[in-house]
Amino acid sequence: MKKQRIYFILFFVMIAWGFNVTATKVLVENFMPVTMTALRIFVSGMSVFFILFIMKKVRLLTKKEFIYVFFGGLFNVVAHQYYLSTGLTQTTATNGGLILGLGPLLTAILSVIFLGSVLTSVRVAGIVMGIAGVSIIVFQGSGGIDGVSVGDVYIFISILAQAASFILIKKVSETLDPRLMTGYMLIMGAVILFFISLFKEPEGIASMANDSVGLWVVFFASAIIATAIGHMLYNGAIGKVGAAEASMFLNLNPFFALVGAAIFLGENIEVVHILGFILILFGVVLGSGAFEEIYRKVKRKQNMPIAK
Repeated sequence: MKKQRIYFILFFVMIAWGFNVTATKVLVENFMPVTMTALRIFVSGMSVFFILFIMKKVRLLTKKEFIYVFFGGLFNVVAHQYYLSTGLTQTTATNGGLILGLGPLLTAILSVIFLGSVLTSVRVAGIVMGIAGVSIIVFQGSGGIDGVSVGDVYIFISILAQAASFILIKKVSETLDPRLMTGYMLIMGAVILFFISLFKEPEGIASMANDSVGLWVVFFASAIIATAIGHMLYNGAIGKVGAAEASMFLNLNPFFALVGAAIFLGENIEVVHILGFILILFGVVLGSGAFEEIYRKVKRKQNMPIAK
């Protein structure tokens, strides 16, 4: 597959993921968030397995793989989706999308702590810029730390949990197809979320009785296009162009979240959001190691001998 085609696929995925923040905001305002999320993730997981079954990629997990996938799912699906859906009931899609943009940066920080990755001066600069960017967004107009939105904190916990899951996923991805791993995590996480919803939202199932066709279109588009197909395409792209190049496209995610919030929800995009986005953008590029990896690739190509 040509790189241009892979880049186009990644660009499409970032549009889907960015707009999915807006879609989730709409869904949690019309359904009880945890119940809705459990059902949405279950539909996503079943969609992944349906596609993989056609591709003949489905197999059972080994005992070791099951342990990693289970705990990865607790972070990647249960904690991430729980705090994301709950957080979006208490903050704007604009703030949520920008804070979610910290994902690659938080993954890099956790890789340094748990996987022994090297912390260079360039990465430190990126981490500082990313933290500054999200701080500006969270504290904007809140009157200081005492006025920070609980929703913003939940969104941050959400993306931190997802970043932690990537550390576990990395340990099992050598033997297990990332797409199949995604399917198992989605199904396991959906089941756990559903049991949580039974206690937290006793009327949750009743809240899903909505006859709005448009709302259900958003529900299934979020579940199938953004979550199921989006994650499968992104994981597949990593195998083709590498994690560093694929992660560069993640910088478009908060941008499309801003666009979606402005177009579909009418949220105001202020100067502080643009400034925060720019700081997070440069923070992710530098702090995630993507800049250094691509720089090394360019240097290697420049030093390659010219064939005669």
